[in-house]
Amino acid sequence: MIGGIFPVFNKEISNTYTFEREPPGVKCAGVFDLRAFQWSQVMIFSIEEINKDPALLPNISLGYKILNSCSSPTNTLRAALTLAGRPEETESTLLCPPAISALIAEAGSSQSLVVAGMLGPFQVPIVSYFSTCACLSNKLKYPSFFRTIPSDYFQAKALAALVKHFGWQWIGVIQSDNDYGRNGILAFTEEVRKFGVCIAFVEKVLRTYTMDKILNVVEMIKKSTVKVILGFAAEGDFYPLMKEVVKQNITGIQWIASEAWITASRISTPETYQSFGGALGFALQRMAIPNLKPFLAGISPYKDPSAAFVRDFWEIMVTEHLQRVNFKNEFGDYIYFDKNGDPPASYDIINWQLSDGQVPTSVCSDVCPVGTRKAQIKGKPICCFDCIPCADGTIANLTADCTPCPQEFWSNERKDQCIPKTVEFLTYHEPMGIAITVVSILGASLSLATIMVFFHYRETPVIKASNSELSCFLLFCLFLCFLCPLTFIGRPTVWTCMLRHTAFGVTFALCISCVLGKTIVVVTAFKATVPGNKIARKFGPAQQRIIVFSCTLIQIATCILWLELKPPFPDMVFRYSNKKMVLECNTGSEAAFYAVLGYIGLLAITCLVLAFLARKLPDNFNEAKFITFSMLIFCTVWITFIPAYISSPGKFTVAVETFAILSSAFGLFICIFAPKCYIILIKPEKNTKKHVMGKN
Repeated sequence: MIGGIFPVFNKEISNTYTFEREPPGVKCAGVFDLRAFQWSQVMIFSIEEINKDPALLPNISLGYKILNSCSSPTNTLRAALTLAGRPEETESTLLCPPAISALIAEAGSSQSLVVAGMLGPFQVPIVSYFSTCACLSNKLKYPSFFRTIPSDYFQAKALAALVKHFGWQWIGVIQSDNDYGRNGILAFTEEVRKFGVCIAFVEKVLRTYTMDKILNVVEMIKKSTVKVILGFAAEGDFYPLMKEVVKQNITGIQWIASEAWITASRISTPETYQSFGGALGFALQRMAIPNLKPFLAGISPYKDPSAAFVRDFWEIMVTEHLQRVNFKNEFGDYIYFDKNGDPPASYDIINWQLSDGQVPTSVCSDVCPVGTRKAQIKGKPICCFDCIPCADGTIANLTADCTPCPQEFWSNERKDQCIPKTVEFLTYHEPMGIAITVVSILGASLSLATIMVFFHYRETPVIKASNSELSCFLLFCLFLCFLCPLTFIGRPTVWTCMLRHTAFGVTFALCISCVLGKTIVVVTAFKATVPGNKIARKFGPAQQRIIVFSCTLIQIATCILWLELKPPFPDMVFRYSNKKMVLECNTGSEAAFYAVLGYIGLLAITCLVLAFLARKLPDNFNEAKFITFSMLIFCTVWITFIPAYISSPGKFTVAVETFAILSSAFGLFICIFAPKCYIILIKPEKNTKKHVMGKN
């Protein structure tokens, strides 16, 4: 004896009954399930086919008892106890085996859990034809449970892959409020989270829910922004919600279905098509069963008037056929008769829930445009975000995050592309560079002109009295000093960076050394007026050259060490502005740079002190006063240069340094040589030995 439990009606009732003994006037006050009736008929067909073939079970005949569960766990349990109970005619002296050898049950997972839990300890084989909950795979709890359908673990993975395939990242979920729905959605949620899919809401339905609960679910669907909803529910549980969705004319939702209702006949009516047409899901693979179709087609109320539910079956078939006469699928007939396996499916004929027929999109937030980044909204899933413009210096084009530009680049206005920063350095074409070039050339020209004047008037008393050799050498040094700023203009290179600082240091050391030599000459000339003093005779031209050479040699040695150990080099500086980079010469060694400046300052202070000591020379030849004044200017310029150099940004640092070079060079030139040129060129009558010696 084989037992069978099928949900022929999906409304719960208080009584159970068999096909053989249906209590008069008692029915499930619900919807006749055409598919469940077909399942029961297939069981009868299979048993009859086995009994016809003596090779399958020799000397054994199979019988069956089939009960209706009404899709209720309590009724299913009652039916299982009825089938497993000992028949009344069994003798009391015999053992009490179950009245059935195996049980075919049940469609719903919750119902199968009840039966498997109750009959499992008695080792009664239970075979389910439609219970897919993965929880039933636990052999420790349900050792005698088997099924002919895959568990929902595989369907959940397939549905998650479907969601990923179409790029849906913001979906809603509706589940049966039972083991089937809970376990199925749990497996589905674990899978889609791997793909970054967010679930907007999870609502529950059940066929016994009140209308208020169904309306609450409908309101959630209406107010949500999701365009794709998964319905992981049994057909009977989902149908009340389906009717209300159709009633309120809710369209534009792409429905994804579990196998429990995607192949059900009720979703294919003309009434439901407006809202649920194009629903996607996975159907079980089917195959044709020989001789089944004639058997199903042969069921007639005239053959066996007492056969249970045959009259209900024919009423449903005739009614549905009349309703679907203008509907192309006639899906109800298909569900019952199983027309030679599954119908062909094609991706191209999916009726998407959009007017233009395009694949729908379902996202909580649109993809951020270029130049913006995702900003998570507090309290919402990761799929919901705001788009915030990227910060300056960062871009976002193909990614969702802002990435910083390389150091030599900056973001454009749209923040979608890194563009090269503006390169800044002192050039010959800008006003500042032109001014420095003009002043430098002017100073160098004046120095050369003065050399020519001194050479032409070399025999005059003024030239002879001012030590013509040191004067011409000093003028040549000033000529080089005036040319030094030209090395500070233009794009810095390795050679120009080394040249500009070392040339400046050496030429100014040479220049101040010459001034120091002239100062010593003046001082010794003053001391020579003292009787018995022989210093002037010991400090001749040779000693003057030694002074200049030795003082300059110290600076040359410092510069050589600077270039050998840590030389200046071209550098890109980004600290002054985000949108530009300044090309300048890094000093390399700050200590060496300030050592060169310090040494020049030491020479200048020495000259200043010596010139100050000789300030009481005769008025008509008071070169010491001019040297003192020139050294005051020189020291003032370079003392103010240091803080200005440190605080000046970018190319203005170069401008400050060139200004100091030119100012100090002009200070020396004007203070020392302008009075002599004035006498030579403007007042030649004073260019006499008598006037130079101070004798009126």
